[in-house]
Amino acid sequence: MTMNRRYHITTFGCQMNKADSERMAGILEKMGFEWSEDPNDANVILYNTCTIRDNAEQKVYSYLGRQAKRKHEQPDLTLVVAGCVAQQEGEALLRRVPELDLVMGPQHANRLKELLESVFDGNQVLATEEVHILEDITQPRRDSQVTAWVNVIYGCNERCTYCVVPNVRGVEQSRTPAAIRAEMEKLGRNGYKEVTLLGQNIDAYGRDLPGTTPEGRHLHTLTDLLYYIHDVPGIERLRFATSHPRYFTERLIKACAELPKVCEHFHIPFQSGDNQILKAMSRGYTHEKYRRIIDSIRRYMPDASISGDAIVGFPGETEEQFENTLKLVDDIGFDLLNTAAYSPRPGTPAALWDNQLSEEVKSDRLQRLNHLVNVKAAERSQRYFGRIEEVLVEDQNTKDKTQVIGRTGGNRLTFFTGDIKELKGQIVKVKITEVRPFSLTGEPIGVREAVTI
Repeated sequence: MTMNRRYHITTFGCQMNKADSERMAGILEKMGFEWSEDPNDANVILYNTCTIRDNAEQKVYSYLGRQAKRKHEQPDLTLVVAGCVAQQEGEALLRRVPELDLVMGPQHANRLKELLESVFDGNQVLATEEVHILEDITQPRRDSQVTAWVNVIYGCNERCTYCVVPNVRGVEQSRTPAAIRAEMEKLGRNGYKEVTLLGQNIDAYGRDLPGTTPEGRHLHTLTDLLYYIHDVPGIERLRFATSHPRYFTERLIKACAELPKVCEHFHIPFQSGDNQILKAMSRGYTHEKYRRIIDSIRRYMPDASISGDAIVGFPGETEEQFENTLKLVDDIGFDLLNTAAYSPRPGTPAALWDNQLSEEVKSDRLQRLNHLVNVKAAERSQRYFGRIEEVLVEDQNTKDKTQVIGRTGGNRLTFFTGDIKELKGQIVKVKITEVRPFSLTGEPIGVREAVTI
């Protein structure tokens, strides 16, 4: 290739996609490409796509259209679509946008170099077949220098009736504890302070790895993994996401309460507060079970912050069933809740049902739920007022350069006055002076010494 070797990646969607993009950026840099903020100045453009909601998919097509036009003037422009839309649409995507050079599913992220080399040899490449994911030998180009994602399990074996993830991300494949620990040790040596362990269904970690205890329990579970990696030098905070209520255990909660580096924050989607809707969604638990999990967390860790995901307007949802969701949200009091109106996804059972609700009903329910979420989050925030919280400083506040921004252990965004050059990556004790539903402001009163174990 003759042109400047510059690349641009646009990422849509979830944390898994962000982690994949960081790995692909690492591969491109190793190949001699430089990052370009402006896609029009890059000659490799990669869209890492998400298919959970329709609007994310439409956005990809509008971005692609612009670059496809540019390709007619600059034939050596390389256009790549990666991620879940690529996996789901596959060949149809190449037919719709013939200017594309490479369409690759999320399982192929670590193979980007060989796939691009084939493109540079003049091929149009489609990589969406199922593969056993190669162990992560790539060196991600991470967006932060303080916090990092570490994948522990890829794929998902659940079959929720609204979700395309199993179709696009494949079956569950756990990484070995040794590989995860080695990646974390490297992060610790490179100055990272916080790691978030990632899995589409992280509680399933280890089910596919060989070995059981004499009692018949899997030898490798998420709980065992937390004990195994807890003392990695340099890493001071551990988080994990996303949990599934069907597999969430008391043993895991106990470990989180016992291990000082594990943050007191749990993200556990519940999706609906109504048992019939949960059954139609194939979620495999009841709202009573979900409430028991939260009770159990609060018994061991009364101050833990709880976040979740909820879908309104699922096919057939009645007003009464929706009110059961409102009741659950009101009773539990989430610190944060990701909410969405149901959106039919191609290839999922629920998309074919004839009891779809109107957009008006969905949007009305979403507004009512969001209003309640804000009220409850504001109530939950009150407990921080006047308290001293430990905040890991991540960045400068772009809206007020005199402030830095970080998170508490409970994952609250916190702002306070300080110099980012001195404080980045430090854990600072901050007295909270102002509370808002989803963020806090405070005054720094000192830097915490590193945890030694």
